[in-house]
Amino acid sequence: MIKYLWSYLAIILGGIVIACGFNLFIIPHHLLSGGVSGVAILISYFSPFNISIMYFVLNIPILIAGWIKLGKRFVWLSILSVLVVTLLLEIIPVQAVAPDMLLSAVFGGVLVGLGGGLSFRVGGSTGGFDIIGSLVTRHRDFPVGNVLVGMNTLVILAVAYLEQDWNIALASMLSMYLTGKVIDLVHISHIKVTLFIVTDKTEDLLEKLLKRPRGVTKIRTEGAFTHKEKDMLMTVTTKYELAELKAIITETDPEAFVNVVETIAVMGQFRRS
Repeated sequence: MIKYLWSYLAIILGGIVIACGFNLFIIPHHLLSGGVSGVAILISYFSPFNISIMYFVLNIPILIAGWIKLGKRFVWLSILSVLVVTLLLEIIPVQAVAPDMLLSAVFGGVLVGLGGGLSFRVGGSTGGFDIIGSLVTRHRDFPVGNVLVGMNTLVILAVAYLEQDWNIALASMLSMYLTGKVIDLVHISHIKVTLFIVTDKTEDLLEKLLKRPRGVTKIRTEGAFTHKEKDMLMTVTTKYELAELKAIITETDPEAFVNVVETIAVMGQFRRS
């Protein structure tokens, strides 16, 4: 129950941060954000359509596709995020906090990335290209932020052409780049780590580790100095799950020797969700 409550609170907080990034930094300077929000903002700049309404409408078909492909919990949290952002875009006044375009691009990008990263971290998204990015990373092991930056290039080219102002386009590119980097900084599940655990309580530890969606390999070892035989457990997990794994090891065998190394790549079967 507490876990679900935290998920909802994180989604709402993320939506507040995103809406602040839009209305206080990005929109006042006619900058663009990435994804569906960027398309909605672009349409509003050159038409009488409202940004919040366009943001909501454009997200509907993508959310439906996500509901079919990605699971109900993920899309339900994404729907909550879209509703929160849509509502707050109407409530928060569009007013530039910083008069400088470059500063607004930096802080707007960081805020949007922080909000998006919070949503990803609790198993949701902010809708739009985030869902498309999640579909891609579900089948290909790429960082979510990098996928989103790649898809947002088309939006940047559109604003450069329509505005005929590369200053706005370049500042928007900077903002989107920072958004992607902050998303990857907060949402770190694509970073893999390998744990080598030398323990005397193999079976107790295996009982808890095998309840998780990660495989474990048991290797028989011998201490070079003591010549004492022990078991070494090897498992690959995500950096996001590392804290949970450390807690399990500490609780089960506080004397275990654990070596944690960052993993460059994983081949073969590895559950990414």
